[in-house]
Amino acid sequence: MSLNADDLLWLLPLLLPVAVASGWFAARLERVRDERRSFDLPTAYIKGLNLLLNEQPDKAIEMFIRALEVNSETVETHLALGSLFRRRGEVERAIRIHQNLIARPTLDKEQRSHALLELGQDYFKAGLFDRAENLFLELAEIRQHSEQALKQLLHIYQQEKEWDKAIAVTRKLARISGKNLNDTIAQYYCELAEQAFNKRNFTSTRDHVAHAFAADESCVRASILQGDMYAEEGRLHEAIKAWQHVEDQDVHYLGEVAGRIALAYRKLGEAQGLYDYFRTTLNRHGGIALALAFAEVVRDRDGVEAAEKFVVDWLRRRPNVHGLHQLIMLNLVEVTGSARDDLLLLKGIIEELRAQHLGYACVQCGFKGKSLHWVCPGCNRWNTIKPVQEDE
Repeated sequence: MSLNADDLLWLLPLLLPVAVASGWFAARLERVRDERRSFDLPTAYIKGLNLLLNEQPDKAIEMFIRALEVNSETVETHLALGSLFRRRGEVERAIRIHQNLIARPTLDKEQRSHALLELGQDYFKAGLFDRAENLFLELAEIRQHSEQALKQLLHIYQQEKEWDKAIAVTRKLARISGKNLNDTIAQYYCELAEQAFNKRNFTSTRDHVAHAFAADESCVRASILQGDMYAEEGRLHEAIKAWQHVEDQDVHYLGEVAGRIALAYRKLGEAQGLYDYFRTTLNRHGGIALALAFAEVVRDRDGVEAAEKFVVDWLRRRPNVHGLHQLIMLNLVEVTGSARDDLLLLKGIIEELRAQHLGYACVQCGFKGKSLHWVCPGCNRWNTIKPVQEDE
């Protein structure tokens, strides 16, 4: 039986839904086949996983590397595997994976630069700073990775104390990121100034301090270094002025220079100037370090009884363990016998409590320490460590 044109026209409305349904079914069948193919892991993967489970990581990694034929679909797997090993502290394995990846000629520019960035981080974690530096310098010229590469270079230069290089890289990073990093640059100049100061090269110290102020006029560290330099040169009035500038920059650090200022006034024989400075400054801020320093000034000028009266009045307004400790120390000068023994016992108790409120803390990550760090050992940020007792 044959169909003519009229018959085909009559059947067309019936055949059209069937054709559509057949096309949909064929497409779905093909999609299922694709999904099955995508989940068809090679035997090498299974063997690699078994080796990992049997605690044979060296053989497992060799199996994974052979299994991963590098193409546009497996590069990310390589990178993820290498990054995993680095985070686990298995840096040698991470290096091998990333080196194997870079050696493949099928990588495009973006994939290669990403792999180089990972390899540079491997080298840094392994302490191979020269190799890491060379890779990051190369990547710093690639737009997509320049900011991250420059940050990694900064870590290297800080570790190696190459402050001139750190300054140059920070200036470039500031231009690329659009961030103001002048406070960090000032700290790098202070590192150079400190190195020169320790060698008693005051000309170089002066130059580096001037550059630090040019980068950040509110740099407390630069003022402290400047005062220390003047004091070493015997220019005590200028030293006092430099240290006093800390009050205008960041009052939290005023306690760091209170002892220096008091000593300089005493060396100059200016007892009245010493008394007037601490009295007026204490009235402005009321910091614990200033109050303790002023108690010493009152004792030297007016005697122990006057110092005790000042401390008692201060404790009534602001109770704290530091003032109580100072009061005990003043009383120990005059008492004897069993009363002295009792005070010594109390002094020991107070000192244990006082130790909990001394030191420094990072306002960013909460790191705590007993000495002042200009860069936080916890989060590696500059200018975030503050004296604890000033914030009580």
